Amino acid sequence: MGDDEEKYDGMLLVMAQQHEGGVQELVNTFFSFLRRKTDFFIGGDTGAAEMLVKDAFANHSKLALEAHQEKQKKQENEKKEKAKRAAKLAEEERKKTNKDGPRIQELTDEEAEKLQSELDKKKKEEEKVEIATTNADKSEEKEKGSESEGEEDEKDKDKLKPNAGNGADLPNYKWTQTLSEVDLVVPFDVKFRIKGRDVVVDIQRRSLKVGLKGHPPIVEGQLYNEVKVEESSWLLDDGKVVVVHLEKINKMEWWNKIVTTDPEINTKKICPENSKLSDLDGETRGMVEKMMYDQRQKSMGLPTSEEQKKQDILKKFMAQHPEMDFSKAKFS
Repeated sequence: MGDDEEKYDGMLLVMAQQHEGGVQELVNTFFSFLRRKTDFFIGGDTGAAEMLVKDAFANHSKLALEAHQEKQKKQENEKKEKAKRAAKLAEEERKKTNKDGPRIQELTDEEAEKLQSELDKKKKEEEKVEIATTNADKSEEKEKGSESEGEEDEKDKDKLKPNAGNGADLPNYKWTQTLSEVDLVVPFDVKFRIKGRDVVVDIQRRSLKVGLKGHPPIVEGQLYNEVKVEESSWLLDDGKVVVVHLEKINKMEWWNKIVTTDPEINTKKICPENSKLSDLDGETRGMVEKMMYDQRQKSMGLPTSEEQKKQDILKKFMAQHPEMDFSKAKFS
């Protein structure tokens, strides 16, 4: 039923967008059509038309309520599942941290002094070796990093630099994006004011078409990724410009183009500060910010948030147990 039910969504969305009075005006138009062009109101038994409308309303009201409840239930289950996973990970981390460490053996003052002297001597030797190894590793990583950056720059050299809205300014239109949505601005170079009926805008799940009737489309082709048709829209601004709003299905990725025939932008140069993270819900925003932080840390050769958390736990444990020798311990 899903495909048949969505069959006329594109046409109905266009109709809805042309009704400035909203749903009330749209419903009135439907009944006006039935009154003027059909025998809907007088063709059946008394009350049959009213019963039909009531039955349809009750059915779709029930479906809408069930869908809403199902969505809420799914969100609650996902939250519970995430909380369980987080608790499990925390428990595993705690067990790992509290694993049996070296046993404490009581020593005489002479033995302790001798052991400390040996440990200090070994520690100095290991520090010398570690410094030499670190310098060599840094030099090697620097060389590899330069080669890697060179390859990446070569690969991305033909891509466009994103505009201030993380999209692109193309010859016939421009577009911007956030993690959750895309907006296109399509100007028309005409001498007259355009009306809604002059415009062709067809928004599908995987394709888009924008243009004037009787003229070649300005935008036409397969979209970079899928969009929610029911949450996408368009409007005519000042009789000269069509603004199209697309709602992304995958809200965790940047688009490098609108349609497959467009030139690509370099998504590595996108500025997250311009992407309206404040518009996302708390949980998604937290995930995105963590992902961005970890990406920056890795690019600078620094620990990610998880690695930093482990190091902090280790430092705290070492501070609480100064009698233990960690000089030869290796931690990952």
